[in-house]
Amino acid sequence: MTNKEKKRTGRQFAALPLAVQGGEVMVMLVTSRETRRWVLPKGWAEPHLAPHELAAKEAYEEAGLVGQVDSKLAGSYRYYKRLRDGRSRPCKVGVFRLWVSRQLEDWPEREQRETRWFTPAQAAMAVDEGGLVKLLLNLAILEEDDANTTDRIGVRHPLA
Repeated sequence: MTNKEKKRTGRQFAALPLAVQGGEVMVMLVTSRETRRWVLPKGWAEPHLAPHELAAKEAYEEAGLVGQVDSKLAGSYRYYKRLRDGRSRPCKVGVFRLWVSRQLEDWPEREQRETRWFTPAQAAMAVDEGGLVKLLLNLAILEEDDANTTDRIGVRHPLA
């Protein structure tokens, strides 16, 4: 990546919504508004919000999710954001785990998006971005090693 490309790279932050269902860790994905692809809830960096707070805000706005967001970065990936004018912009997305306690019945973008729970392996097959696929597959492998409530870095699920 050239210096010029680095300067043009947008910063976004995403929530990785997680919940334990039937003893298995599940991941919630949402559809993007325009292309209807499966993605994580995410948004552009905002100067008045810490990155993990922005990730939680996006999870609420895009999927109606409420829970406990980790302040430690879980990972990151890069992709090209399709802009309204047809151009693409490179973006780096920082990802924060959000342990979901509930999904509200109503939220700001409810009529604009679909939400669905996936196993980490199913989620990896549903998304298009290569770096996000890798992040989800790593989660799937680690969850297979410990299918209870331990996350990727050995921390107990905070809502268990």
